[in-house]
Amino acid sequence: MNKMLSGRALTRIDRRGFLAGGAAALVVAAFVPAGSRMARAAETNFAPNAFIRIGEDGKIALVMRDVEMGQGIWTGASMLMAEELDVGLDQVAPEFAPPNDKLYANPVLGLQATGGSTSIRADWQSLRKAAAITRAVLVAAAAKQWSVEPAACSVARGTVSHAESGRTATYGSLVALAVTMPLPADAPLKDRKDWKLIGTPQKRVDTPTKVNGKTVYGIDVRLPGMKIAAVTLCPVLGGRVSKLDDVAARKIPGVVDVLRTDDGVAVVGEHYWAAKQGLDALDIDWDLGPNAGVNQAGIVEGHANASAGPGIVAKLAGDPDGAIAGAAVKLDAVYQLPFLAHAPMEPINCTVHVRPDGVEVWCGTQIPPRAQAVAAKAAGRPVEQVVLHNHMLGGGFGRRLEWEYVGIATAFAKQVPYPLKMIWTRETDIQHDHYRPFYYDHIAAGLDANGRIVGWTHKVTGSSVMARWAPVGMRKNGIDPDAVECAEDTPYDIPVRRISWVRHEPPGLVTAWWRGVGPAHNIFVVESFIDELAYAAKQDPVAFRRSLLAKNPRALKVLDLAAEKAGWGSPLPQGVGRGIMVQFAFGSYLSVVCEVAVTEGNQIRLRRVTAAMDCGQAVNPDSVKAQIEGGLIFGITSALYSEITFDQGRVEQSNFNTYRMLRMDETPPIEVHLVDSTEPPGGLGETGTAASFPAVANAVFAATGKRVRRLPIATGLTAGV
Repeated sequence: MNKMLSGRALTRIDRRGFLAGGAAALVVAAFVPAGSRMARAAETNFAPNAFIRIGEDGKIALVMRDVEMGQGIWTGASMLMAEELDVGLDQVAPEFAPPNDKLYANPVLGLQATGGSTSIRADWQSLRKAAAITRAVLVAAAAKQWSVEPAACSVARGTVSHAESGRTATYGSLVALAVTMPLPADAPLKDRKDWKLIGTPQKRVDTPTKVNGKTVYGIDVRLPGMKIAAVTLCPVLGGRVSKLDDVAARKIPGVVDVLRTDDGVAVVGEHYWAAKQGLDALDIDWDLGPNAGVNQAGIVEGHANASAGPGIVAKLAGDPDGAIAGAAVKLDAVYQLPFLAHAPMEPINCTVHVRPDGVEVWCGTQIPPRAQAVAAKAAGRPVEQVVLHNHMLGGGFGRRLEWEYVGIATAFAKQVPYPLKMIWTRETDIQHDHYRPFYYDHIAAGLDANGRIVGWTHKVTGSSVMARWAPVGMRKNGIDPDAVECAEDTPYDIPVRRISWVRHEPPGLVTAWWRGVGPAHNIFVVESFIDELAYAAKQDPVAFRRSLLAKNPRALKVLDLAAEKAGWGSPLPQGVGRGIMVQFAFGSYLSVVCEVAVTEGNQIRLRRVTAAMDCGQAVNPDSVKAQIEGGLIFGITSALYSEITFDQGRVEQSNFNTYRMLRMDETPPIEVHLVDSTEPPGGLGETGTAASFPAVANAVFAATGKRVRRLPIATGLTAGV
């Protein structure tokens, strides 16, 4: 999940335009230097577009623009290609695409990146169309070879057959002829009734090598002569190394060198333990710089003060202030959401070899072109001299949409002649992350005598990831679309409303995409407040939502399905409550019911989670359910426990003892029910995460009568209303 732009394109590219630039560009070799390994491969393979390569030996490669970080995209994309190419899933071998925005830009995002729950949405048309065109050319080649009409031929598992004559030809045997034939401008996609793979549960293609240990993550890279670097960075952002005494470190057996940059020090060892021991033996004085006084109370106060000022209006309908002023019941609330770290299981790492003739980088990244570019800048080389080898990611969640760690590794590696692998400790990983923004939301609404919403205002205050990460994505009026996503447009029929945003950048940290970002934040606020309004109207939370969803049948369907499957309204023991929410985010509809037990000491135990999902056409139903389950667990973890705080410019949390994860024995049974849909696919990776926050918080209220307006929930219960 990882969240990036929630499906909002930085540069709009329609599907036809993308295919014209990809499939109609024809041959990969035209876009790489002559004589390179990739060019030589293209000369002996059929490469009708940037994604598909078929060898004379019959091997079929899917060049993946989307990176695999546990979300199952390599399986889903392979299914799409295999379906239209008429081959088996077992015949497809996915591999990483090289950095190339021109060839491998995600058409939803406008650049080569994996994020925003956009992968299947982007691949749904473009990848299927590329495969269909490839199939058409191969069938045409067989027909030409046999002097028959292409329409008289059929394909199964990569073998073209002509029933009347009994002749057959494998794709591999047709490669030599196919490379000489013109590509059609278009090719029809299969009818849904003819699908063999799409919509059926399939085993993950990346599972076997993960089980047998053959999968190579960035942290697993091994190269001849490679050394390992353990790194320490200034504990305060913007600080620098003032004084370094490395005498003791250099005496540690196995320590090879001590390297220094302006804001960090690396100890190089023959193995990691030597490097880590050497790091612990360093004596460093830091010039902490201008952010040494940053503290959490000041950050919260800064957001509160900013929220009191005017905001940029994202959406306005009617006169909400007047409507609320005249309402029979008025509610006004402030919600706060903390900074969050990503804490992927595979900590930040990167291997770099800077040679006189070029630079090679080995890492796991969600955005290969930017990783390549920052390595080139750090090494002082043109980007054409940098080769980036991408790897499986041991978790991304948006953290590997950042690229600064590649620059840090390169800055150290250019000081030595050998390949250098940089590995961050868990403490460095958490304390030098780029964090999910802190949010401070002021929301108000009024109800008439019948409990109907007559006016609604929602002011979001927080920093802008978009303004730093992709300024072109900002709206002309200065709005960060991510900051107000799922706040300006909710599933509900609320005619009179105003949604606004105040940008406030806290000092001393960098904010970034985090599995859900804007939607995860806004859905918590909106769905929690909808729950508050339901109780103020003396209505059941499901019935209250149902009355607001009459014009939204897909949202209403998942709400009713989740409530039914969860046994909504059935009796519960004392101290147990159910909470419900519904959302439209990342192109998918989802409703979740959480059932929790809360003890007198405010200990929360999740008993059961029930989800109903309409994600449009499910490509791999097993993967859909796994994504929702994983997203829910990730979100529940953060809702219950996660918070990054600052004192004297430093992050106070350091490892999983202070930034804890949901444990196996705390994880509830999770049921995921899918709505059969023929709509185009929606996103999955971040939907469950976004739904977790309000579902759990609303359940806690139902169990305790205490409303949670501040996360994490343990903190919010203490300050509950």
